[in-house]
Parts: sequence; C-alpha cells; structure tokens
Amino acid sequence: MNLFDLPPLSALLDFASTGLSALTALLDPVAGTAAAAAAIVAVTLLVRALLIPVGVAQARAEQTRARLAPRLAELRRRHRADPERLQRETMELYRREGASPVAGCLPLLAQAPIIGLLYAVFLHPTIAGHPNTLLEETLLGVPLGSGLVPSLTSGALDPAAFLVIGTLVVLIAAVGELTRRLFRPATPLVPEGAPAGMPMAGMLGMLQFATAAVALFVPLAAGLYLLVTVSWTLGQRLVLRRLFPTPV
Repeated sequence: MNLFDLPPLSALLDFASTGLSALTALLDPVAGTAAAAAAIVAVTLLVRALLIPVGVAQARAEQTRARLAPRLAELRRRHRADPERLQRETMELYRREGASPVAGCLPLLAQAPIIGLLYAVFLHPTIAGHPNTLLEETLLGVPLGSGLVPSLTSGALDPAAFLVIGTLVVLIAAVGELTRRLFRPATPLVPEGAPAGMPMAGMLGMLQFATAAVALFVPLAAGLYLLVTVSWTLGQRLVLRRLFPTPV
C-alpha cells in the first residue's frame, strides 16, 4: 500500500508539488533549465531559516556539556567500577542541567519529513491525477528524479548521472567530515565503561556519513536538499560557536 494514496498525505503531496512547480516557474527566467534545482535550494534555505531556533538550542546544549566536563570526569573517576551507576548519574546530571546528549540530532530529525516529502514528489509519475512535470526538470542534464543506486540497479545509469550525483554525494560526505572534525565533543557523550547498548558518541559521528549514504538512494532533488542543509549546518554552527563559545 502506498501511504501517499491516503487522502491527507495525497493532499500534502499535491500541495508540495504545486508549490514547487510554481516556484520553479517563478525562477525560470533567472535560472533557466536549473530553475527546479534553484527552487529546491530556496526551499531548503527557507526550512533552515525556520530551524534557526533549534540550532541555537543545540549550541546552548553544547556549551552546557563543555561546562559540565569537569563534573563528568569526576563521575567517571568515582563510579568507574560501576558502569550502570555511572550511566545513571551522568544522565541525571544532564537532566538537572537541561542539556541533551543527542542535541546534535535535532536539526536532522526535524527535517526528516521534508526530505521524505521531496523523495515522494520526485518518485510519483502522477500526482492528484495529473502528470508530475517536475520529473522532466534537470540539473546539468540529469533528471532530478534519478538516484544513483536506483539507476545503477535498473541499468539506466549514464556517465552524466554518475558524475553529477557522485559529486554531490562526495561533497555531502566532505562537509559532514569537516563538521565532525570541527565540532568533535570535548567530552564523551556516553561515560566510559557504559554498556554498549547506548553508543551516543559513535551514533553522532556516523550520522554525518549516514546523510551521504542516504543521498545514494534518494532522487537527485532530495540529495541536493541534503547538500544545502549540511552546508548550512556547518556555517550556522561556526557562527553559533562564536556567539556561544564553549569553555576550554
């Protein structure tokens, strides 16, 4: 069963498709054949601008975690022989201070519905009973509805698609790695000796590369959204680090 056959989701898909088509037509005199790609970039920037408060909350949480570093170190020293107690005391400290070990995940999680909607828009040949003209739009000659892995498995992958989508995936991974290196937590998000069932630090580190992996499977349109959003994330965090410096 296709979830987008349900009336509420079908209406949402039609609204997204109509809005994106209208924005593409508006940008056509300026962007030409890349108008649809420019529309996706514009939508991404709008979404990220709306999520600035989430980014500020994330920066404040990172500042709090850095401030708590000495107390976390003391907890690790005191409860080194009792991993369960150590984990419980650490999470209790985060709770009292209003910090979250997973604050870095919030912007990406908040955007998941947008990425899913973009994926659906460029997946359906017909929407609300009319042809999906967005599938005819291209970026550098590559249809915005094409994906690297789907095209490869269907035997429809051509050199242009491989080059454009492959470059986009590499750029997403490069920006993610740069972000990870610049904003590596000063203290472990999970205390030393904690059970393996809670690998927060590893999860946050791998999250950057998971975005590039997702771009391998989704349409080029959704991959473009991901590239713009990870680039925005890097720039925003650089700015917020100056506004909310973490103690050394």
